[in-house]
Amino acid sequence: MVTAAIELADAHGLDAMSMRRVAEALGVTPMALYKHVAHRSQLVDEMLDQILEGIAAPETAAGWAESVRARILAARRLLAAHPWAREAIESRPLATPRVLAHMDALMAAMFAGGLSADLVHHAMHALSTRMWGLPRDVLPMPEVPSDPEARAAAMTGYAQAYPAIIRMATTAPHAGAACDEDAEFVFALDLLLDGIERLHAQEWSSDPR
Repeated sequence: MVTAAIELADAHGLDAMSMRRVAEALGVTPMALYKHVAHRSQLVDEMLDQILEGIAAPETAAGWAESVRARILAARRLLAAHPWAREAIESRPLATPRVLAHMDALMAAMFAGGLSADLVHHAMHALSTRMWGLPRDVLPMPEVPSDPEARAAAMTGYAQAYPAIIRMATTAPHAGAACDEDAEFVFALDLLLDGIERLHAQEWSSDPR
C-alpha cells in the first residue's frame, strides 16, 4: 500500500495521491485501506518514512562537518527522486520517526565533533530546510524582453536603476546561463558548515556574558 502510494505521488504529485486512487491501483476498495491506516495523513507519514530509510550514513568522514555534509547531500539526492517529499516534510503536524532520526544523526555528528549544545541548537536553525537538501533561495531577477531593441533599452534602464545587479548578471562566470542548483546548494551548505566550525573553534556561546 505504501509503495503504491509513493508511486502515485512520484507520478502525479502529493495532492493527487488519494486513498481512492491508491485503492484503485491495488484493486481493492478504499475502505480496505483503513484497516492499515487511520487516515490519509498517516499514510503520508508512512510514505515519508519509507523513502527516508534510504538516507545512508556516510561510510567515512574526516570530521563532524564532513559527516553532516554527506548526510545532507544524501538527503538532497533522495528527495530529488521524490519531489513530493518536500511538501510532506513541511506539512507534517508532527515529525515522523525517520524525520527525527535524520535530525538526531546530524546533531549526533556535531556532538561527536565536540560542539556545544548551544552551538548545535543554533546550527540546526541555520541549516533549517537545508538539512533536507532543500534550498531557500529567493532571487527574483527582472524579466528581459526578447526583442533586441526592447532588450537593449531595458538593460540600459536596469543598469541605471540597479547597477550592482547588472554588474553581477553580466560579468560573473556563466552570466546569462541557468544557475547550477546543485553547485549553488553545496556552496551555501559549505559556507554554513565552515562558519559553524569557526564558531566552535572560538568557543562561541549565545550568552552575551
